[in-house]
Amino acid sequence: MSLNCIIVYKLTLIKVFILRNYRTAYNLVHELRAHETNMLEIKTMAGFINYKICRLCFQHNTPLDAIAQFRKHIDLCKKKIGSAELAFEHAAWMSKQFQAFGDLFDEAIKLGLTAIQTQNPGFYYQQAAYYAQERKQLASMLCNHDSSVVYPNPDPLETQTGVLDFYGQRPWRQGTLSFDLSDPEKEKMGILSLQLKERSVLHSELIITLLSNAVAQFKKYKCPRMKSHLMVQMGEEYYFAKDYAKALKLLDYVMCEYRSEGWWTLLTSILTTALKCSYLMAQIKDYITYSLELLGRASTLKDDQKSRIEKNLIKVLMNESPDPEPDCDAAAVKASQKLWSDRVSLAGSNVFTIEVQDFIPFVQCKAKFLAPSFHVDVPVQFDIYLRADCPHPIRFSKLCISFNNQDYNQYCVVEEAYQKSDILEQSSQGTMCLVPGKTRKFTFKFVAKTEDVGKKIEITSVDLILGSESGRCVILNWRGGGGDAASSQEALQAARSFKRRPKLPDNEVHWDSLAIQASTMIISRVPNISVQLRHEPPALTNEMYCLVVTIESHEETVAKDVKLTAGLKPGQDANLTQKTQVTLRGTDTCDDSFPALLPDIPVGDLQPGEKLEKPIYIRCGTVGARMFLVYVSYLINTTVEGKEILCKCHRDETVTIETVFPFDVAIKFVSTKLEHLDRVFADIPFLLMTDILSASPWPLTIVTSQLQLSASMTSVDQLESYVENVVLQTGESASECFCLRCPPVTNSGGVATGCYIISWKRSSPVESVPVVSTVITLPHVIVESIPLHVKADLPSFGRVRESLPVRYHLQNKTNLVQDVEVSMEPSDAFMFSGLKQIRLRILPGTQQEVLYNFYPLMAGYQQLPSLHINLLRFPNFTNQLLRRFIPTHIFVKPQGRQADENSIAAA
Repeated sequence: MSLNCIIVYKLTLIKVFILRNYRTAYNLVHELRAHETNMLEIKTMAGFINYKICRLCFQHNTPLDAIAQFRKHIDLCKKKIGSAELAFEHAAWMSKQFQAFGDLFDEAIKLGLTAIQTQNPGFYYQQAAYYAQERKQLASMLCNHDSSVVYPNPDPLETQTGVLDFYGQRPWRQGTLSFDLSDPEKEKMGILSLQLKERSVLHSELIITLLSNAVAQFKKYKCPRMKSHLMVQMGEEYYFAKDYAKALKLLDYVMCEYRSEGWWTLLTSILTTALKCSYLMAQIKDYITYSLELLGRASTLKDDQKSRIEKNLIKVLMNESPDPEPDCDAAAVKASQKLWSDRVSLAGSNVFTIEVQDFIPFVQCKAKFLAPSFHVDVPVQFDIYLRADCPHPIRFSKLCISFNNQDYNQYCVVEEAYQKSDILEQSSQGTMCLVPGKTRKFTFKFVAKTEDVGKKIEITSVDLILGSESGRCVILNWRGGGGDAASSQEALQAARSFKRRPKLPDNEVHWDSLAIQASTMIISRVPNISVQLRHEPPALTNEMYCLVVTIESHEETVAKDVKLTAGLKPGQDANLTQKTQVTLRGTDTCDDSFPALLPDIPVGDLQPGEKLEKPIYIRCGTVGARMFLVYVSYLINTTVEGKEILCKCHRDETVTIETVFPFDVAIKFVSTKLEHLDRVFADIPFLLMTDILSASPWPLTIVTSQLQLSASMTSVDQLESYVENVVLQTGESASECFCLRCPPVTNSGGVATGCYIISWKRSSPVESVPVVSTVITLPHVIVESIPLHVKADLPSFGRVRESLPVRYHLQNKTNLVQDVEVSMEPSDAFMFSGLKQIRLRILPGTQQEVLYNFYPLMAGYQQLPSLHINLLRFPNFTNQLLRRFIPTHIFVKPQGRQADENSIAAA
């Protein structure tokens, strides 16, 4: 083991030994015989040793041992009070013990110890403050001597050497070992001197310091209720210390938490202390604010106390000094009365605005619009409900409501003049007199402005004015539609309550059943026109779909400046907007430059009963459902509450139109034998076949069709339409066939064929239906070169036992001389004459003919003798490829009979 480890081990053993000796010493101290004369000495020594033990436990990182030791120490010493006349000394000693342990605990935390919410230094500082308060109370009882009592002379607390022989001994008992009192008069003078010295101690400062330490700890460990509780005690101590400004600041801070949690009894106590502070400082606004809340429903004061506060409030409003608050210091009251007199004589501002959302006044307010929305030609109506909770009826001078549009403020004012002496008149007569427990309703009505259509009218504040300008004026201001700090909680409780409400007279309402509605919407006047849409769905892709809008006026006067907005309803998919065009003329050729919505189309004026039709043409480039909007607006004069206004009315209709494909077009390439081709051969004719299948629920007229070939494709014969003016019903189809040839190309990829244009329209007796041209891009085709092309000339059919001549044309498609071996394979259905096997040489670009005579032996669809060709230069040229160009079968008719006269007659 290293030297360092040995040293640490020895130090640890020393600390353990010291702690053991301290515990032994502590136990021996408490084994001493305790008497009133040596009680202080025993507690003093026990306190010193306990401090050492707790400190060593914290240093050993055993906080539980320290806490257990401290609790044992308190349990052993808390009843060792000593002399009853010096009981405040015991309370001071107990406070010091808790403070010292709190300091040790806090120091250990700073060195790394972890504390929790339920065990932190704040609890020990709080207990220290409790004993300091007890010390203050005991001192006020035991040290309450007359002013004629003077401090003893000579001083019993002085010694000859200036120091004590032992800690905890009384100065006047130096050297005395007996428990008996040898000099009672000297003992009495010593106790008196200690009592007189205690009177000069600033107890409130000690208490505030300890409470402040406790608040800091509880704030650190997130104990909000403990923090608030101790802050209230701090505020009360500041009040007893006559530091009213700090007391008011602390109490005002914690009021919000007690309001939000509904601790009404605690809130009332705090408000009472705050009211005393504001009175003693002559703070008029604070005094009025706390008086308003103490008169309210959250206050738990008795009615006689509320009556006194209400009368004082009225005095303040009449610019008089209020009566003193009970239980206030006489000297402070006298000083405050002078301050109040100065306030009365001053000619400063006497108007006080109080925001009631943050507290609970004795007046409740709720604003409620009669409807969530009003038409612009209907007066806007709303009610203001007021309810007083004070002991006596009270008169207000003015009620005014403010809106987000200040132009309406002038229409919503109630004002009543009265004498000063009538403010507490015991009568419910008068518009602005509120009777306790009764709900007063004020109804207001005004005409909304036409420019506010589509906007929200909102009550921004309600002002209730108490007092008059000749005295003092208090403005109770509710933000929005009313409500105070307790309104939301009360509304929640009322909603959850199953208690049946008693039945009230017709002119009264249950206050809890009233809901605040502080805003309403101004909407346009109800239109008195009809808008009808006529069309034939579904729409077909790319057609000019006609939507007829019929507008009919049912107004009693002329509808002016009628405008129409029609087209695709905004807010849909952007792809629909790009593929939808709207126009007023069906003959227009719509492209992407045309809009999807036509706004504000002028229509003119409409007389009463007049009807107007407006066709709208819509082109939909893609399939799917679209929502279209038709919006008609106009102006009309109307009279509301004797006031003529110009209203803008509108009516809108929406319609969903489905767009479908008008037809399906199938394109395929086939050989001259009508066999499917996946590729074509250069300079060899092939067929392009188109099939038009109608998918429209309406008959379609194919006006014409056109085949536009690309530069790399040529037509064998003249191109013309074979489906011109053909009418297709649903499910019917029309086909066309074109013979094409592709010259040799150098590109090994696909070759563009061109496009197929179909001109069509919806079948209708109306000739003005616009024709739609649908362009279909033809697929690319792969072109390959072939070294030899074989073409067969033969009749369309044969007859049994009759000669069938067949001529084969062999054309060299290369730049080389071709050596060709030709052979004919016989068939069971034919005899043939000609060369069965031959070898030919064909020059570049030329052709050779081979002639055969086939002799059919059987009737029916028979297989021809097979022609086999072998190219010596192109061994990959197969007979399978050859069969694409020449026929392999032919229909053979039976041998015919010679007709005679009898058979003809029989027929």
